[in-house]
Amino acid sequence: MLNNLTECEEGDGGPNSQGDATSKESSPFINSSTSDVEKCQQYDGKNMALFEEEMDTSPMVSSLLSSLANYSNLTQGSKEHEEAENNEEARKKTVQAPRMGTLMGVYLPCMQNILGVILFLRMTWLVGAGGVLGTFIIVFMCCSTTMLTAISMSAIATNGVVPAGGSYYMISRSLGPEFGGAVGICFYLGTTFAGAMYILGCIEILLIYIVPAAAIFKMEGLEGAEAEAALLNNMRVYGTIVLSFMALVVFVGVKYVNKLALVFLACVILSILAVYAGVIKTSFDPPFFPVCLLGNRTLVSKGFDICAKTIEQGNATVTTKLWRAFCDSEFLNATCDEYFTNNNVTQIQGIPGITSGILAENLFSTFMEKNSILEKRGVPAVLDPEATVTNTNRYVMADITSFFTLLVGIYFPSVTGIMAGSNRSGDLQDAQKSIPVGTILAITTTSFIYMSSVILFGACVDGVVLRDKFGEGVNGNLVIGTLAWPSPWVIVFGSFFSTCGAGLQSLTGAPRLLQAIARDSIIPFLRWCFSNGEPTWALLLTACICETGILIASLDAVAPILSMFFLMCYMFVNLACALQTLLRTPNWRPRFKFYHWALSLLGMSLCLTLMFLCSWYYAIVAMVIASCIYKYIEFCGAEKEWGDGIRGISLSAARYALMRLEEGPPHTKNWRPQILVLMSLDGEQSVEQPRLLSLTSQLKAGKGLTIVGACVEGTYLNNQPQAQKADQSLRKLMEVEKVKGFSQVVISSNLRDATSHLIQAGGLGGLRHNTVLVSFPKNWKQAEEHHRCRNFIEVVRETTAAHLALLVTKNISAYPSNGERFTEGHIDVWWIVHDGGLLMLLPFLLRQHKVWRKCKIRIFTVAQMDDNSIQMKKDLMTFLYHLRFDAEVEVVEMHDSDISAYTYEKTLVMEQRSQILKEMHLTKNEREREIQSITDVSRGSIRRKNPSNLHPQRSIAEESVGGSGEEKPEEEVQLIQGKNATPTPTSPTSPTAPTPAAVTPGEEVQMTWTDETEKTNNPAVANPESVKDMFNMKPEWENLNQSNVRRMHHAQELNGVIVKKSKEAKLVLLNMPGPPKNRNGEENYMEFLEVLTEGLNRVLLVRGGGREVITIYS
Repeated sequence: MLNNLTECEEGDGGPNSQGDATSKESSPFINSSTSDVEKCQQYDGKNMALFEEEMDTSPMVSSLLSSLANYSNLTQGSKEHEEAENNEEARKKTVQAPRMGTLMGVYLPCMQNILGVILFLRMTWLVGAGGVLGTFIIVFMCCSTTMLTAISMSAIATNGVVPAGGSYYMISRSLGPEFGGAVGICFYLGTTFAGAMYILGCIEILLIYIVPAAAIFKMEGLEGAEAEAALLNNMRVYGTIVLSFMALVVFVGVKYVNKLALVFLACVILSILAVYAGVIKTSFDPPFFPVCLLGNRTLVSKGFDICAKTIEQGNATVTTKLWRAFCDSEFLNATCDEYFTNNNVTQIQGIPGITSGILAENLFSTFMEKNSILEKRGVPAVLDPEATVTNTNRYVMADITSFFTLLVGIYFPSVTGIMAGSNRSGDLQDAQKSIPVGTILAITTTSFIYMSSVILFGACVDGVVLRDKFGEGVNGNLVIGTLAWPSPWVIVFGSFFSTCGAGLQSLTGAPRLLQAIARDSIIPFLRWCFSNGEPTWALLLTACICETGILIASLDAVAPILSMFFLMCYMFVNLACALQTLLRTPNWRPRFKFYHWALSLLGMSLCLTLMFLCSWYYAIVAMVIASCIYKYIEFCGAEKEWGDGIRGISLSAARYALMRLEEGPPHTKNWRPQILVLMSLDGEQSVEQPRLLSLTSQLKAGKGLTIVGACVEGTYLNNQPQAQKADQSLRKLMEVEKVKGFSQVVISSNLRDATSHLIQAGGLGGLRHNTVLVSFPKNWKQAEEHHRCRNFIEVVRETTAAHLALLVTKNISAYPSNGERFTEGHIDVWWIVHDGGLLMLLPFLLRQHKVWRKCKIRIFTVAQMDDNSIQMKKDLMTFLYHLRFDAEVEVVEMHDSDISAYTYEKTLVMEQRSQILKEMHLTKNEREREIQSITDVSRGSIRRKNPSNLHPQRSIAEESVGGSGEEKPEEEVQLIQGKNATPTPTSPTSPTAPTPAAVTPGEEVQMTWTDETEKTNNPAVANPESVKDMFNMKPEWENLNQSNVRRMHHAQELNGVIVKKSKEAKLVLLNMPGPPKNRNGEENYMEFLEVLTEGLNRVLLVRGGGREVITIYS
């Protein structure tokens, strides 16, 4: 075996070898600047000589594994990380930060984020209002939702490396940038409003339970709405102050916030342990928290010191503060409140203990209306139904109307925070193991805490205390604090610091989430948030949004808002997992195996149900916000290809739809032109006729299939760059003209074959074109454009053979652009032969576009000599009425007329030019001069012989050919012939006509073009020098092909009528005659088309595909 180094030095890859001069892509694994000799030395002895040429783009497995093993997980899109990865020195100096395990990295952060303000401030009230059963159902539903979401999240998080970004990263890479951006913004808004909720909870604890005297707006002596307004204003003022302080702390030192996270978590855990300790203590020594009742109404404890109307002092009966609160004086004969007089004052134990059996009383719900008095069940009271309630400020009142769905919305934020572990995936030793285990354990632990709290609160605390949201009946104590051991202040201060810490965490995480979204460049208006350092502008925006939540000032009103955004986020996490599982994407290989698509769909359904349970109008607002962001990203955002599931589901849906289309052709009612547009390119691969796409856009209006095809001449290997350039030109023009479709460029050795390939192979399966749109070749009479003429006729032949409809635009440069508007005018349809109704359908489709909307449709048809034109018009109007088309109808009567000298002369010139171009071997310049000389001589001869008959009366009729159009499509393609169009008896110099027995019907129709034998016997062709004399010989007209004479005559007659009726029309549509079956007479065919459309500005020649495309039935 030769040495590898020797092979490199002597072989093609050596330094002295020229090579193939193809630049190779840079590789992130191997330094592409290494010289060839160094490469040979590098691979020497590694048995890799066979693969040396691929080493730049296909590295050795050893270097690939080395790079992957040393992968460092930083924030998505970090340029510093990319530069450091390619810098060996930086890599050597990098010091790996200590990695965290499951406990510190996932479990405890999730615990801290899940347990929070709702547990301390609202959990007891939720149990009191919803009852133990109702609240347990709420907790179970919410915890089940987060558990199912955690299972789905674990599957996504373990399906590869998840950089920072949490749920946003997972959703965007699973469902695409549109869904990712929309849900990312929703998650950001949820996190921001969560910060507002934590700050409001912090202020509530501060002003109600710690320092009530600090209130700026005093509430003493105020009742009802005034007291509520004072409380809300205090929340707004202090909330704004605390928010500003927290934002400043986050701006100055984020690292201190992160270091204090464990302190805040310790406060939460100690508070929960204090509650459990207090519950245990109630079993043998319940705390003394008396509640004073007047009848069955709960009294505010701040208004009195003794729960009695009177007391005995010595031998005298003395009234108490409570008496003076309800009476006009302190004397026993004072006038008192009627309810106070009729009912006794009793005192009950607020916390009877876990063994008291109070659970049975708290088992069911007790919902209350706003400003209703808190009453105890089972206590008798004397009440006059007609009496008005007075002294309402002495009773504990309900501040809001409670109902089941409201409780769901208030509670759900207490189970959010399950993404904390996935957000830290870059700091974990083994993220694919820690995230599922830590998150599910944290949810299990917190779910147990919440469910046990519901049962324990209902079993230990009296119902009136549970429903007392602010502890007014227990001396203004925090209700959950009354249960805590050793002191209520443990809960008060623990909950205060935990809410402060949670607020700081929200203000720290939300701006970075917004920065991660901005860094992906999927939302253009967030570019100002992009920065590699501290997200200062994002922090400012977060503080402003958070301020809107604080201005709401009610924790109960803010909680459902953030519930919406978190539920929407969790719903799409479940959707992403279900979608990936059902699509069976090859890249879907999560290490976490305990998931199922049914669980994900159940979680998604629960999220959607909870959204509308919490607040249907908030749910709709959240969906509208997400939808607007989705559409904004779809239209304005950067195009990203992340291998998302939406692309996978699109492919699956497309495959399913294509398979359905294969089942059979579309029904006539569903038929619409699926257009293949054949574009011509110039030498620079630019489009020559852009107005073709304008017409396509006007005809399609964004519906159906459009394929814009172009051809490049050459070989695929040599002309691939030109094809790519042509494809870019097509795509750019399609975007400008707003044509929704596909571009396709075909490379072939000649343009004729390339066009044929496009017509045959365009589309896929049942989604194929049924109509071909092409422009009439310009300057086809010139010799250098002769190939375009032949290509055009071949396109007509192939579309006929393939049963495709054909649209040919004449004078395409005169067609309107999409920006133009016709304020008046007509679209004229000349219905000569039945083409399946395409001629009728096209003007209707055009009038759907704003360019043609103001134009009216006129339909002209031709009556023969023996036709009843009046009856034809009635029948046609009835037909159009059933088709639901609004159009004017006119029947044109055509009369037979003799063939004029002008027709003979024009036919003679046509045949001579055709024959001379074929048989005279002239150079290009000589051929042009010969054509010009023939034209000049013919014009002079016509002027000499018949100056008065240059424009004779014209007529045309139609000859019916046996057989249906579908069975013999070539019969339809012939130009309309008169009833008297029988072959003229042959002259002695003309060839003998074939006998009917020797000619089939199809051949009889087609053998009407120039005959080779007749051309051979033509003296003008046999002796080209006699060309000048033949114009003076009228008998020579008898030697012309009589079929060509008739066709020229009919073309002139029909053109004269069309010009007379439709010269001012904005667009003329008429049936296109078919091409010759054989190759002879192709130039004659082009001449007939030219004569037929002469003098018209915009012409659209239409040729049906052999099937009906309109129907009168519904």
